[in-house]
Amino acid sequence: MTRRVVITGIGLVSPLGNSAEALWDALANERSGVAELTSIPSDSLPTRYGAEARGFTAAIEDFGPLEKKMSRDIKKNLKVMCREIQMGVAVAQLCITHAGLKLDAIDRDRLGVLYGSDYLLTLPGEFAAGVKNCVNDNGEFDFTRWADQGLPAVEPLWLLKYLPNLPAAHVAIFNDLRGPNNSLTCREASSNQAVAEAYHTIERGHADRMLAGATGTRIHPSRSIHVQIQEAIASGDDPAKLSRPFDAARNGQVIGEGAACILLEELSAAEARGATIIAEVIGSASSIVADRDSNPDEKTAIANVVKQCLKSAKLQPSEVGHIHAHGLSDVRRDKLEAQGIAAALGAAADKVPVTAAKSYFGNLGAAGGLVELIASALALQNGSLFPIQTLENLDPECPIRPAKRGDSAGETCINLSVTPQGQASGITIRRWAK
Repeated sequence: MTRRVVITGIGLVSPLGNSAEALWDALANERSGVAELTSIPSDSLPTRYGAEARGFTAAIEDFGPLEKKMSRDIKKNLKVMCREIQMGVAVAQLCITHAGLKLDAIDRDRLGVLYGSDYLLTLPGEFAAGVKNCVNDNGEFDFTRWADQGLPAVEPLWLLKYLPNLPAAHVAIFNDLRGPNNSLTCREASSNQAVAEAYHTIERGHADRMLAGATGTRIHPSRSIHVQIQEAIASGDDPAKLSRPFDAARNGQVIGEGAACILLEELSAAEARGATIIAEVIGSASSIVADRDSNPDEKTAIANVVKQCLKSAKLQPSEVGHIHAHGLSDVRRDKLEAQGIAAALGAAADKVPVTAAKSYFGNLGAAGGLVELIASALALQNGSLFPIQTLENLDPECPIRPAKRGDSAGETCINLSVTPQGQASGITIRRWAK
């Protein structure tokens, strides 16, 4: 017998707010989360704008209502968490609360945690004192001093702040969750892959419930420079119009940050506790395509994922309510993504609306795909689809049918993500109608 898997809880930290209600309100009213950067110096960046999760300060109140012991445990451990890990832990706690899940009433051996993340970069300040101790009289760094004078000045537990498996580990430890636990680090593809693995873990009977989360950032003293060197960052004077997926005038991505978590439950387990069901997960896919020199082929990877999502969900292209595209706002990659979507949908490409929430908040790194999946689940639940906010003139090389204001979200959605290396991932969800 097939085990059906449903979404029953949402936790969010995003540039559009830290709840499902705040996210949907911003999307429904076409409100951008892009503004002038406040958390990092922007003088060396090609833009002074980004999408910061300004409502998250890592104060204990940002983790939702907590019992006294849980509050104390999280507070004590915040000092060994970088911002991405803090956000990742917070969204799990917010998700548990949103789902109305009483942990003492369930079998914790059957509830697991699966998270996606980027590689987590150390803040330069972690090594400042140690590096200073190794500067010689000529003002040059002397590496021979590092072992005796540099390393001892580094905080002994600094590495614990940046291990990408720790969001899932902290969540499991804080909540005494003893089910399957795993962490995936595949850049922007991580969100959908984490949801997919959690979905299949329940489907194959290894758990009854899974917290599937992701956390990421492109706003960081070092990471933002990495992005600038490796990828195109949008330039312009109007922050709300910088991220322009599929628009003929797009010129690069907007950097952002965030985290998200959903509670997945086996249907009968969710119904037994009277859970409110948000949507059903019905398919997943993953594909990486590159040539022998490692040059990515995003068009083929995206087409593969859309086809696999259709096949695993037993859907025809015409039955897709909408596509939630990666929609990075990159000149080359948007074109290839659009062409991959069109190739997979065939004759239905002119009829299936395509949206992209990155037009509201840019690239949230590993967290973007899950925030976007939640946005589409809310659209299915509400019946209406948010448009690509900044799309004015569709690039003729992007053969998609862009979502417009007033479009129906339909009954199903395929959510897509893809990395610069050609790793694509997708999740198919269906509107819940009992």
